[in-house]
Amino acid sequence: MKLGVLVYLQDKKDRLLMIHRKKEDEHKGLWLAPGGKVESNEAPCETAIREMKEETGLKIKNPEMKAVLSFPDHGDSPFGDEWHVFVFFSKKYSGNLTSNCPEGSLKWIPKVHLSELSTWEGDYIFTPKILEPGFFSAKFIYSGKKLLEHTIF
Repeated sequence: MKLGVLVYLQDKKDRLLMIHRKKEDEHKGLWLAPGGKVESNEAPCETAIREMKEETGLKIKNPEMKAVLSFPDHGDSPFGDEWHVFVFFSKKYSGNLTSNCPEGSLKWIPKVHLSELSTWEGDYIFTPKILEPGFFSAKFIYSGKKLLEHTIF
């Protein structure tokens, strides 16, 4: 089992920072929120702050945990293992956006255009909920790149 984080960062113009992934992995060509793996002895909130700094050059402040997403692996998960992902949201940050993101190209996307991005099918389901008040948990089961089922708790 692996642990990860995603961070949705919103600017004053109601846009979210997204990465168009160019790294050679299962996410290549898709749009995702910045994030990454939780390292040994690291709290998820620490991971969120570290990953944002590494990938975007921005230092986020007071990230709010919005969700825990589970991605079981029944032998055909595109993610190669069972994942539990802590999802954070923040509007507070400092620093300058890097032009050299190791994962791909960074772009501020207006919230109203998020559903037009090429991403995982499950992201279309959970991303709008990240922007609503409250906390939730969800489970997404994939076979290859196809979403078989999901449950929101």
